[in-house]
Amino acid sequence: MIALIQRVTRASVTVEDKIIGEIKDGLLIFLGISATDNSKTIEWLSRKIAGLRIFSDQDDKMNFSVKDVDADILLVSQFTLYANVKKGNRPSFTDSASPSLAIPLYEQMIKALEEKLDKPIQTGEFGADMKIDLLNDGPVTICIDTHKYGL
Repeated sequence: MIALIQRVTRASVTVEDKIIGEIKDGLLIFLGISATDNSKTIEWLSRKIAGLRIFSDQDDKMNFSVKDVDADILLVSQFTLYANVKKGNRPSFTDSASPSLAIPLYEQMIKALEEKLDKPIQTGEFGADMKIDLLNDGPVTICIDTHKYGL
């Protein structure tokens, strides 16, 4: 999995001119799922996201997690994170999971994050043409590729 995590002061996702997910302070997470991902990947990544200390303390040091500051998460599926541009100019997405594998894993990630935060999270709509509006805070943007860690 690849999680592109952005600390935001606001974020929303719109499908067909209707806002379907919206947060104020928190994390906007674009999630790419590969064909080799599984429940172990979800458990590791959801724990890492919930504990990632990227919110500032009173000394403006990044010492608090999304859970510590009771912030929100907006999770958006993003198969294009697995774009391969090595050959030619048209990206290949052969490393991203098919919808039959990706949808259940995306739903598992939603549940895992909700359990770790003890509250519901906001989401996009898998496979939809989504418009994302955000205000990056910092900017703080972190990319976690679980394959780099042997998961």
